[in-house]
Amino acid sequence: MANIEIPYGKSKLAFDLPDERIQGILRSKAGSYKVNMSEEDIVKRALENPIGTKRLQDLAEGKKNIVIITSDHTRPVPSKITLPLLLDEIRKKNKSANIKILIATGFHRGTTLQEMKAKFGEDLVENEQFVVHDSRNSENMELIGTLPSGGKLEINKLAVEADLLVAEGFIEPHFFAGFSGGRKSILPGIASVQCILANHCSEFIKNPYARTGVLENNPIHRDMIYAAEKANLAFILNVVIDSDHKIVNAFAGHREMAHNKGCEFVSSLATVNAEPTDIVITSNGGYPLDQNIYQAVKGMTAGEAACKDGGVIIIAAECADGHGGEEFYRWFKESKDPQDVMNKILSRGRNETLPDQWEAQILARILMKHEVIMVTDSKNYGYVKDMFMTPAKDLGEALKIAESIVNNNSKINVIPDGVSVIVRGK
Repeated sequence: MANIEIPYGKSKLAFDLPDERIQGILRSKAGSYKVNMSEEDIVKRALENPIGTKRLQDLAEGKKNIVIITSDHTRPVPSKITLPLLLDEIRKKNKSANIKILIATGFHRGTTLQEMKAKFGEDLVENEQFVVHDSRNSENMELIGTLPSGGKLEINKLAVEADLLVAEGFIEPHFFAGFSGGRKSILPGIASVQCILANHCSEFIKNPYARTGVLENNPIHRDMIYAAEKANLAFILNVVIDSDHKIVNAFAGHREMAHNKGCEFVSSLATVNAEPTDIVITSNGGYPLDQNIYQAVKGMTAGEAACKDGGVIIIAAECADGHGGEEFYRWFKESKDPQDVMNKILSRGRNETLPDQWEAQILARILMKHEVIMVTDSKNYGYVKDMFMTPAKDLGEALKIAESIVNNNSKINVIPDGVSVIVRGK
């Protein structure tokens, strides 16, 4: 009998499975990757040895207005460690620079003051200049080009006006951009809503290269690379974290070269081979990534890659913030089934993308081939049912429901953290 723990909110769900039922336990090797350095020293080493560019302190010398883009409350970037080190590096040769820290919310809601203090620390929030990006505020945007997709490249004016633009983030597998980090700090991070909608069009989401762990020929990635170049993103610091959100590696330097090195490293840890099964149990990695159903779609895509057509995906996601987006929820609430959702979305052209349509498109794609059972807070049961999924109070109940749909003795793939792996089917 195997005892398995699945991240759920700020805790974990434990359950037992008979050994003979388990086809595979699919984990990123990041959890077992050993480093003999402190998190601070890992980041310092990266900053002292940048890839493809000068050290940040040299780039910052003589600059007046410096902007550092950082991630918002939905991303587990360990900014309490990384931001102070970035600031120290800049100020080694430029103590008088006006530094603004721009929180890249992308299409998400704004980060609250309480969330800022929790993520960055009260001292940093009180003593540095933080600005929360608002993609819907057209007055704060500036047009700097046209994306390869044809959309207008509009980004936050603060970034355009900066003498030096820097970004911090983390690299993990991403379900349609290939990997997070690097260029994503610009698009969608600090882009306008119109720009984000153009990049996230149904045509691109449908593209077979817009998948987890894929950069080559990925049209979404191509737009993002262009955006970072046009924005003059001069330097990035991207970390790699383990299942406990501890830093195991860091990559600093040129926006593309450093990011590519980081993606290669993540791929070497995160790629797992799976024999598809009738039942897959997965999660969205716990807090802060499982704050809502919208975010939990990412973990479901790992389940999709490890599940047979017609099989059942069980996902554990607390979703303390509910569905995560009214527009996202309405695609399902106002449709008769997942196929209806998909038909409506695919009828929309590149310039007709609606808010959160991409997340609905991916969820509909999953639901057209799989039953999805969601272990979540009971307050979300209505949303879950409206979105053509089945709620369950715990993993035991979810497994019983799954077994009523497929064979009781079906093999099971377990993916403890669905957002940390790149699943390759055999």
